[in-house]
Amino acid sequence: MRCIALGLIVVAGLAPGGAMADIPLPDPVSDTDYASHPPELVRLGWHLFYDPILSGNREVACATCHHPAFGTSDGVSLGLGDGGRGLGPARVADADNMPEQRIPRNSPALWNLGAHEFTRMFHDGRIEEDPTRETGLRTPLEGDMMVGFASLLSAQNMFPVLSPDEMAGHYSENEIAQAVRQGRITGAGGAWDLIAARVRGIPDYAARFIATHDNIGAPDDIAFTDISNAIAAFVAVEFRSDTSPFDAFLRDGTSLPEDAARGMGLFYGRATCSTCHSGPFQTDHGFHARGVPQLGPGKAARFESHRRDTGRMRVTGRDEDAFAFRTPSLRNVAHSAPYGHAGSHATLAGFIRDHADPVTALTRYDRAQVILPDLGVDDWLIMNDPVEIAAIAGAVQTPPIALNDDDIADIVAFLNSLSDPQALAGQLGVPPSVPSGLVVPNP
Repeated sequence: MRCIALGLIVVAGLAPGGAMADIPLPDPVSDTDYASHPPELVRLGWHLFYDPILSGNREVACATCHHPAFGTSDGVSLGLGDGGRGLGPARVADADNMPEQRIPRNSPALWNLGAHEFTRMFHDGRIEEDPTRETGLRTPLEGDMMVGFASLLSAQNMFPVLSPDEMAGHYSENEIAQAVRQGRITGAGGAWDLIAARVRGIPDYAARFIATHDNIGAPDDIAFTDISNAIAAFVAVEFRSDTSPFDAFLRDGTSLPEDAARGMGLFYGRATCSTCHSGPFQTDHGFHARGVPQLGPGKAARFESHRRDTGRMRVTGRDEDAFAFRTPSLRNVAHSAPYGHAGSHATLAGFIRDHADPVTALTRYDRAQVILPDLGVDDWLIMNDPVEIAAIAGAVQTPPIALNDDDIADIVAFLNSLSDPQALAGQLGVPPSVPSGLVVPNP
């Protein structure tokens, strides 16, 4: 049993009525929880992650929406990819290249995605490891499109570069967007080949790919999957996070601050947070309908008139999965606001308060807290529709949880103990420049 020293009292958790009870805590994280990656491949992925060369108009890098300055997210409720200028809350739409729409969901943080247990990705889990498939992966893109990706983390990179809203841009603006519009993804002249050709054409990148890959003997051998695998190696190493105060407590019993200790007791006890936020990274990797507000364009086909976002149901087609979204990991969560699949909440305290009683919270949701770059569109179509609000509320299956302001403050204190100063500082950080010579995203 792990205990927390609070003055002269040893507390292992508080059961209802104040009785002592053991808290079921996860085991400490260790090196065996992660795959290893060659340092030179990681450094290659480092530059590619920050290089806008991968986007259609050479203006958006992976780091634009996943920047360490914003906890590997982007600091806004719903981001602007292609057609945006600036970073984080300062990002604005470019009047000369207006985005077609906002990115439909909040940019997820990247912490610990290189750990073995992360076998599903995106808010709806639409890509996941599947041992029954020949490639071991299940994604909306199948067949030869999946060959060559070294991991699920690598495979997820193929989607942002194909999205007009994220990195590809409008089809009339560049050859990559045109290829996407025409359905030419793989093969010579396909979108991925066009991206790879840009990288092949930069001598520094070409030389480093040849040096780090036995199967690459000349620049023409560099494929998009090689680029994606390098980026995945960087993300796995750079954004590993397991040296927080909570990790120190799990490893050697280093005491947490008193408010964080009380919050841990609540998190793993009466507040039932750990029912879903379980395991070493505070996620069960499952999907739950929690009545979180929807704003923005929603994740639906552009031709659909009502742009609701039904979450996991869009993947499985099952009614019982309506409005269910993947449980996010909570590592460094204090640094990745706003919160929710649509970035609906500006603060952890506000999100916890509404999360405890989501059905009631929908009726009093404060829209003023969202952080949305002005795009001149109505972001509240769903929340202005009583039928849609009732559908979101009706999917919630759990009863309300009674939490007072002190409880919430203590839970926030515990979540702050999941912040990892070493990981937040980064091993490599933000590069001063990239081989393409394009502008590195940085606030």
